Amino acid sequence: MKRKLIQIITSIGINSYFKGFIEGNIYKGNLKRICVPGLNCYSCPGALGACPIGSLQAVISDIRYKFSFYVVGFLMLIGGFLGRFVCGWLCPFGFIEELLYKIPSPKFKVSKNFQKLKYLKYVILIVFVILLPLFWVDDIGIGSPTFCKYICPAGTIEGGIPLVILNESLRSAIGFLFAWKLTLLIVIVLLSIVVFRPFCRFVCPLGAIYSLFNPISAYRLNVDLNKCTQCGVCSKKCKLDIEVYKNPNSLECIRCGECIDACPHNAIKSQFSLKNR
Repeated sequence: MKRKLIQIITSIGINSYFKGFIEGNIYKGNLKRICVPGLNCYSCPGALGACPIGSLQAVISDIRYKFSFYVVGFLMLIGGFLGRFVCGWLCPFGFIEELLYKIPSPKFKVSKNFQKLKYLKYVILIVFVILLPLFWVDDIGIGSPTFCKYICPAGTIEGGIPLVILNESLRSAIGFLFAWKLTLLIVIVLLSIVVFRPFCRFVCPLGAIYSLFNPISAYRLNVDLNKCTQCGVCSKKCKLDIEVYKNPNSLECIRCGECIDACPHNAIKSQFSLKNR
């Protein structure tokens, strides 16, 4: 319940420029220079901050800059302290996926063969967030934010759809690209109803970045081996199919805490420690 409350407060708080939804435009004040921790579209009419993935691409694709110390430093700082806690507690699009998963329907467990798709998000990070914006440039040397432009469903549901609805001029200009992004969004929405957080698990480049910090982040899970009986209750409870008692700080763990609540022996604890590993 506490996690859901924080997800609601975070999602509304970073998208609280309500004037944008009324007037059909986006906030361009000084707060937009600051990144928010989770995946949240810059072009959402209510967004007060910038998406770290969008910001990273914007800098990579612009020939006036060679390296974004702010964005990379921000990702390292957040990742080093929280890891994928951001995904489980602070990401608006992850929250949307969880709400969709609550829709009554048959639920599907991802088989071991399909779980290998988790590596796809690292490919997307390298190719669509870094390499293509860096090397696929126009005549004057400006790259394209390819992940935001061609893939990101958060951009479609938070930015594209509201702006098209609120602006008649945009409705007359939509074409193949909008139809493509809308199709991807529909696929993600349908999958999210039957599979727990498919975009986070298999596609999200921000989750890929934060996952690399999970084993070393200050916020982490610990299993008390003196209490743990390896009964497997924690693994059965985990919607991401992690063997928690074996690998509590898995790259895939979003720190939702359900394994902690489920453990019958109180063997799993979360902690925040700055001690060296």
